[in-house]
Amino acid sequence: MLGEIAIALRFFELLLVSAAAGFIGALTGLGGGTVLVPIYTLFMGIPIIYAVGASLISTIATSSGAASAYVREGISNIRIGISLEVATTLGSIVGSLITTEIYRLGLTYILYIVFGAVLLFSLYPTYRRLSMKHWEPTRKPDWSTRLFALRGRYYDEARKEDVEYYGVRWWLGFIVMFAAGMVSGLLGIGSGALKVLGMDDAMMLPMKVTTTTSNFMIGVTAATGSGIYWADGYIQPFLAAPTAIGVLAGAMLGTRALVKLRGRTLRLIFMGILAVLGVEMMLRGLGVM
Repeated sequence: MLGEIAIALRFFELLLVSAAAGFIGALTGLGGGTVLVPIYTLFMGIPIIYAVGASLISTIATSSGAASAYVREGISNIRIGISLEVATTLGSIVGSLITTEIYRLGLTYILYIVFGAVLLFSLYPTYRRLSMKHWEPTRKPDWSTRLFALRGRYYDEARKEDVEYYGVRWWLGFIVMFAAGMVSGLLGIGSGALKVLGMDDAMMLPMKVTTTTSNFMIGVTAATGSGIYWADGYIQPFLAAPTAIGVLAGAMLGTRALVKLRGRTLRLIFMGILAVLGVEMMLRGLGVM
């Protein structure tokens, strides 16, 4: 009886934690795994390889829940997302194979250090553009703008007006997306951080477009990497089930909040999460914690 109660409490605990992670992940476009993996490994004692596997499964749920709402709102740019998905899928395969080999060799501290470094690296471009009150084109349309029709329009509820935009440097976005896919497979974070940076900074798209389009893309990327983790036995159903359910519920709530928030608020949330979790993961990898 006590054992059954303990299992139920653990399930409920995983559900609550993953719901909070899903909410934040949908709100920032990073995917719930960016918050989930550090919490699972740093505070709940779950081996990082299993946390990464569960995170990838939850990322599929996050993308399914959040992306549908964003597409309805007309904010996600499907054309841009599909044009970049090939790069993230290839990168995810490479990253997943690298992670399983690192874990097999007992070098998991590398994963902590890389995870922390990726999060901290994401702070600079976000800080640099924090002073921007709204999206403004900083480059003229180029050949990729015309070839891939990198244009769009959406209604911004926070500003109460339509926002028209265009993207540039698709080739640079493609390179960043391959790296993002590798990070997804390597760390199980859905690669939302790099996807947001790639579209926001490299392609000069509005923050809300990058956030919502990122959510549209991360499900396919995560599904590719999770297949490799499943084949190697690193996805545990008891861990993955409440994680996926919780993240999906949190993501749905996060999407409702996103359309009413301003880009500056998103960036502040983005930076705070990355700073705290990035430092803690680095310290764990270096053996300080």
